[in-house]
Amino acid sequence: MSDYEPPEVDSFIYRYSDEALSLLRVVAALLFFLHGTSKLFGIPQFGMEEPEIFSLFWVAGIFELIGGALLIVGLYSRPVAFLLSGEMAVAYWTVHAPISIYPSENQGEAAILFCFIFLFIAAAGPGRWSLDVKLRGARTLSVDNEADIGRVRGVDFPNVE
Repeated sequence: MSDYEPPEVDSFIYRYSDEALSLLRVVAALLFFLHGTSKLFGIPQFGMEEPEIFSLFWVAGIFELIGGALLIVGLYSRPVAFLLSGEMAVAYWTVHAPISIYPSENQGEAAILFCFIFLFIAAAGPGRWSLDVKLRGARTLSVDNEADIGRVRGVDFPNVE
């Protein structure tokens, strides 16, 4: 085994990275879930009329409602997050980008942030506080061991026995 010891400042970050990932997932999913309830039920009010059943906005609301709920509890997190990331990419390019190329003008900041947060969750996993981990022992981004710390620092094959 190597004697590598991460610096103390880094050790705090490494120690709680999995919990921080869980909090990011839960907060982003809760906000996303609320977008779905706004679109489908008008709660909280969104400033839009309720969409027609099976319209593009209705389907988006269903994705946001069901996908948000699944991500809040951390169930099927990776595939759901990947699907929702794609939904937000489509939403940005079909709804926001035609208005303007600048996200601050086309009100697309939330779509971009959701897209990349969900893409990160799809890659990193749901974090420790999730049903995926409790039920299936799903692997999440963890920098608690030497190999993962090496990868974070850019070392492909750290000296691990």
